[in-house]
Amino acid sequence: MDFLQFLSWSCIVFTVGMFSTGLTDLKKMRASQSADNVQFLPFLTTCLNNLGWLYYGVLKRDGTLLLVNTIGASLQILYIFVYFHYAKERRREFLQTLAMGCVLCVAWVYFSRILPPGETQLSQLGLFCSVFTVSMYLSPLADLLVIVRTRSVERLSFSLTVATFLTSASWTLYGLQLNDYYIMVPNTPGIITSLIRFFLFWQFGAVSQDKPSYKLIQT
Repeated sequence: MDFLQFLSWSCIVFTVGMFSTGLTDLKKMRASQSADNVQFLPFLTTCLNNLGWLYYGVLKRDGTLLLVNTIGASLQILYIFVYFHYAKERRREFLQTLAMGCVLCVAWVYFSRILPPGETQLSQLGLFCSVFTVSMYLSPLADLLVIVRTRSVERLSFSLTVATFLTSASWTLYGLQLNDYYIMVPNTPGIITSLIRFFLFWQFGAVSQDKPSYKLIQT
């Protein structure tokens, strides 16, 4: 097994493991017969992110991207359906889902019908996916500020932080090996934010691993 193949399998294992953390929320919804304490938006944004990278993988003919994001999108769709099943109020979530559907339709028309096939299409899709992924990695920064202010890491999951670090590092190295900056660059913030979280765990006390937490990651 060469280094690229090793990185490919690392990306698959670590990323699918990240996506599977949503199963904790499914168990919680099933046990309580309610979706009141579960965040819906991370499922939706992760699904959109997966579908974008899936299309990028199709254009690039990259089996690793195809496999990871097919599994990821399938899991997010499952989480969304289960959420709707248990949610008492669905209007806001329905509107968010409808908005995502509109974004997908506009993106599909632009990237598949307006842009000419080839490097321009691939580079613009890669840029779109990269910006979206970076924004998802940076979205928890507000929580980190709260942790610094309260000097408590109860909001953080140590196991999820480890998984985020391993996933981001794997994809960064994978993109570096392929000379694909659209894969490498957007995963670098994941490494940085994970290191910040490790520092916060070291600085502010005991690790809490039993509190379920689900945030997005990918490429």
